[in-house]
Amino acid sequence: MKKILLVSLAVVFVLSLAGLSSATNGDNLIGVGPIARSMGGVGIAAPQDALSAVFANPAALCFGPYCPGSEVNVDATMFMPNAHTKITADAAMLNTGWKRSDSDMYIIPAIAISTPITDKLRFGFAGYGVSGLGVDYKHKFDLNGMTANDEDMYTDLSIMKIAPNIAYMITPNLSVGASLHIDMGVLDLNYREGSSTGWALGGQIGAIYKNGPVSLGVVYVTPQKVKHKGVFDFDGNGSADTLALESPQSVGFGIAVEPVQNVLLIEVDAKWINWSDAIGYRDFDWRDQWVFAIGTQYKPIPKLALRAGFNYGRNPVRDHDGWEGSNMTSVQGKTMPVFNYEVFRISGFPAIVQRHLTAGIGYEITKNVSVNIGYMHAFKEEINESGTYFGAPASASSTLKEDSVEFGLTYRF
Repeated sequence: MKKILLVSLAVVFVLSLAGLSSATNGDNLIGVGPIARSMGGVGIAAPQDALSAVFANPAALCFGPYCPGSEVNVDATMFMPNAHTKITADAAMLNTGWKRSDSDMYIIPAIAISTPITDKLRFGFAGYGVSGLGVDYKHKFDLNGMTANDEDMYTDLSIMKIAPNIAYMITPNLSVGASLHIDMGVLDLNYREGSSTGWALGGQIGAIYKNGPVSLGVVYVTPQKVKHKGVFDFDGNGSADTLALESPQSVGFGIAVEPVQNVLLIEVDAKWINWSDAIGYRDFDWRDQWVFAIGTQYKPIPKLALRAGFNYGRNPVRDHDGWEGSNMTSVQGKTMPVFNYEVFRISGFPAIVQRHLTAGIGYEITKNVSVNIGYMHAFKEEINESGTYFGAPASASSTLKEDSVEFGLTYRF
């Protein structure tokens, strides 16, 4: 219990240092930690460390290399998005040309523990940056060329999660698990009130069935809504408005096969993310997303693990064409011009990358300590839409590509 308390306090401390966690399946990370991320984000059926288990499937704490003892993971991701945008509106004498966002590097921490309570019952605890997105176009352009005001565009969304976890082994082949999710969401839209922080509660349940070299996993995550008070004046009436953003519910399935025990592991996951019903995302017309991931781990010698993976999730941001930007639309009861709405959707939150290629390596330094390194590249995607503004041509476009490097230490005892 003392070990659990110390790690729990470390989780809270590490998360207090966290910045924005930019992400890649919509505004969610494909996975957490260097092992899962270097394997394409898989882990629903056979995660390889405690952090991946708590994140991907709470039932997995009963199966894995961290059993039957205890394990602590301390990881960090250096995330490097590369976003550009171009906005035009002839009636407002606006043509920004292609501008690059200055939000181009973030450090995302993560920490986790898994430990037995009894032979069949295990406890896990993790804290990690799980989702977010943002751009920084301050002083890059003026969204209204007919006024002297420099209408900067800056968005910064970060969601960090603390997740205590219980898993129970019903039979030697079947385990179930559940996690409590405590979310802290921070949103900054460069408004006079500054950033807004809100909290949410949710949960995750899962099950794993293992028969010889084959493991099957299923997991469900509840929606989790955070209210960001006083974050922006959407309707232009001079008062700060509240924007609610709900992390969507999701359902995931995984199958893992170990053709050669302790040498070769292959896993395939599929996950459905319900963006279209999530408060905030549905207001900005996000569609549901199916995410498919495949990952493999090969150990040529017991101390060395080579990993690779691929992750694909269709861009959830719908592109709109034919709009009239001077018309009005409503977002959570606040009216705003369609042009502002479309620019906010396309340029402010360009969650458009789809294809991710990953690789990594792990090495066991001693019987108790191992180090893991991973790399992810999300290929460049572009979204374009056009309409009119006071009858004259108008458009909004964005591109995004991403790279990340992951580092982690694992201690087993």
